[in-house]
Amino acid sequence: MYNFKTMKYTSVSCVLFFCLNILIPSCLGYNVVSFGARGDGRTDSTSAFLRAWSAACHSTSQPNVYIPRGTYLVRTLNLNGPCKRQIEFQIDGTLVAPVNYNAIGNSEFWIMFYKVSGLNVYGGTINAKGHGYWSCRKGGGTCPQGARSIQFMWCNNVLLKGLTSLDSQRVHIGIGYSSNVRVENVKIAAPSGSPNTDGIHVQNSRGITIYDSIIKTEMTVYPLALPPNMWIEKVDVALTWHQTLTFFSCRTCSIGSLGHSLNEDGVANVTVANSVFTKTQNGVRIKSWARPSGGFAKNLMFKNLVMRNVGNPIFIDQNYCPHNSSGVKVSDVTFKNVKGTSSTQAAMKFDCSPSNPCTGIKLHDIKLTYNDRLRRPAFAYCKNARGSHAGKVFPKSCI
Repeated sequence: MYNFKTMKYTSVSCVLFFCLNILIPSCLGYNVVSFGARGDGRTDSTSAFLRAWSAACHSTSQPNVYIPRGTYLVRTLNLNGPCKRQIEFQIDGTLVAPVNYNAIGNSEFWIMFYKVSGLNVYGGTINAKGHGYWSCRKGGGTCPQGARSIQFMWCNNVLLKGLTSLDSQRVHIGIGYSSNVRVENVKIAAPSGSPNTDGIHVQNSRGITIYDSIIKTEMTVYPLALPPNMWIEKVDVALTWHQTLTFFSCRTCSIGSLGHSLNEDGVANVTVANSVFTKTQNGVRIKSWARPSGGFAKNLMFKNLVMRNVGNPIFIDQNYCPHNSSGVKVSDVTFKNVKGTSSTQAAMKFDCSPSNPCTGIKLHDIKLTYNDRLRRPAFAYCKNARGSHAGKVFPKSCI
């Protein structure tokens, strides 16, 4: 496992030498200003960023890229590896996309790290200026596919810390085909007018940790498509701009969409702990398509969670966009110490497949009340779900 303490010490040691990099590389690395970038928010600095990255990636002495204070306009950045040494990407300023959404919208990614092993991305703000793209989507026009703001593809041993991501066109942070990635102290925000904007999308990756972060988006936050060995802790997910929906996959902390393909890997060993959900459409959800599949979801733990006026706080749905029975096997899922208020009367809902029932569902110390002016009680709904309960469970368990 990557030694994050060592990485942190290396960064601090540079500061102690009081190194500055204006014209030449130093312990702060390759300053993008040295390569022609201008922090005025108007000058296209894409080429300067790419040149700074190439120099750092090929360096064996100071393999770091430094973005000082200022606002830097950049188009699509393909930051490719492998690099000769562990590399640091330090952002003290703000990166902004062009106002014309086509400038990045026709690319799948805005900022993409590809095949980089041993990567630290620290601090700063990235703003994808997604408003124009959202307007195109809502207007029903011919729109590009939209870009993910920052993507890690085929990367190993990565730390993303202290980043603020604003107004992504489609996905704020993407992690694909990567391992040992820690996302820490990030802030993600998009307003209520952003259609289907994911916060963090993880796919086909291992050893992913998301810690101590704040996510505020209009719809989706974590479609955790197919990642084994994942830990999410101290994440505060909220909808602050209006009174209805949002959070992970399809507006919740969702593991899905599973079963989208006939042959796909399964999801195993995922933990979501010590987190708060506020006014989201769903709380913690496992979602699979109702179609044949060899996929599975097992050994999942959701614990120490607070729900604040959340729709469907606990939800397993094997009948998403039904065609016939789901082939995805859902088993050994634990919900422990989940408390708060539900904006729907069915505070717990287990809608499982008749041909492939959910098994090993465990409820332990659940207290969810219906936030209803008429004071109607919350209830649990079960269909083809099997398991057990312990401690105090409210609403009364139907398992």
